[in-house]
Amino acid sequence: AMAAGDLTGSFQDEAMCPICLEYFTDPVSIECGHNFCRACLSRCWGESEPNFSCPQCRETIPHRDTRGHYQLGNLMELVKRLQLPAGPVPEGQPECERHQEALKLFCQEDQAPICVVCDMPIEEAAQEYKEKLQGALGPLRKQLEEAQALTSKEENKTTEWQLKPTLYGINNKEQLLLQRLAEEERETLQRLQENVTKLSQQSASLQQLIAEMEGKCQQPVLELLKDVKSTLSRSENMKLQEPEAVCTDLQRGYKICLDLREALNRFAGQLLQVEEAGSGEMAAPPYELDVMLDPDTANRYLVLSEDRKSVRDRDTRQDLPDTPERFENFPIVLGAEGFAGGRRYWEVEVGDKPRWTLGVCRESVNRKGKSALTPGNGYWVVWLRDGGYEACTSPSNPLSVSVRPSRVGVFLDYEAGEVSFYNVTDGSHLFTFTDTFFGMLRPYFNPCLNAGGTNAAPLTICPVPAQAGGILFQLKVGNRGESYSDSP
Repeated sequence: AMAAGDLTGSFQDEAMCPICLEYFTDPVSIECGHNFCRACLSRCWGESEPNFSCPQCRETIPHRDTRGHYQLGNLMELVKRLQLPAGPVPEGQPECERHQEALKLFCQEDQAPICVVCDMPIEEAAQEYKEKLQGALGPLRKQLEEAQALTSKEENKTTEWQLKPTLYGINNKEQLLLQRLAEEERETLQRLQENVTKLSQQSASLQQLIAEMEGKCQQPVLELLKDVKSTLSRSENMKLQEPEAVCTDLQRGYKICLDLREALNRFAGQLLQVEEAGSGEMAAPPYELDVMLDPDTANRYLVLSEDRKSVRDRDTRQDLPDTPERFENFPIVLGAEGFAGGRRYWEVEVGDKPRWTLGVCRESVNRKGKSALTPGNGYWVVWLRDGGYEACTSPSNPLSVSVRPSRVGVFLDYEAGEVSFYNVTDGSHLFTFTDTFFGMLRPYFNPCLNAGGTNAAPLTICPVPAQAGGILFQLKVGNRGESYSDSP
């Protein structure tokens, strides 16, 4: 019994394979002098490993040559005859429940430490996942920067939206319209604030995940490997959600709103100064408010009122000269005055007409042939057809209209390259064309065909009250509507 005990103590350290921790089976030696089971070494090196290293000392082995260690093999036979047990798992070291071996390796597939027959030591697995974690941190930090930048941008929009000029000198009707405008502005502000909240929440989630991953990179091997696959999966699924687009072009639309209101305030101030001075004359508005029709351009089926403010189509053609400026194929008439600069605003009563077209066109448009009503051909117009409102872009742009307009406002800002349309009935913005203007522009009117009396009502240019800018107080520019850009 004493001899067996002595042999056990002598052989356990020298007779066990460093890979499988069992007594050697068919032991072989490699160039650095360390010994392994032939099968363990073959499994460790694999079939196509480009560089070989000693599993024990990590020294690079230039050649894959192995030599059978016959003396060690003979000693193993002696061990078997003596039936000596293999060495126990060191105290405190976790062991494999299935093989009762030390858990020295890590299975990527199962995400758990395993015994020595797998292909990846725990230290190597930990290093590999540490590199993956560090690689995933870069995109997450970039997303965090984008989220913070978007948050700042939405906060700036919110601040700008709250900086609204104060209007004065208005009557009760206009006050009600302004209250409606304020309600819709509050809705816009609420949507902007919701964007800020959502972006802030995303930033917080990103910061939390980044901190967790940075901390995991500093953990001990076994702690680092615990749930690391789940952490990486969460980082891959973390996608920054862009904020909701509150309107098509908030900055441009809001600038128009400020410009219009500033102009109205200036005009109201001029009126007050005139009243205080006791003068009977009215101050001129900051933009022209009067438009008249040009009979020389009117199609011969059109009838103009004596004051040249109203036009309608009739079923019989008038005996009028076919001059170069007269429109031949369509019931069109232009405004009497052309504009090569400045601003101009006019309103047109469309009533319950089922079909009409309004807007602006170039002086040089084709008046005898046919051409599409698009900005590329020199037309910036909106029409009503078959119950649907459209901006005549290319392709056409359907407009969302909640209240049928009985009156339409048109605002031309030549230098800004903008033609805006408004539903005067409910004070809403319908559409804004953005382009680069050149040459002379003319107001465009098309009452459309009489259609057996079903569309006999006229288009009528309405007077715009001079008091404090009149109906322009109703406009809620920048809160709703679309925009279109088509520079020739």
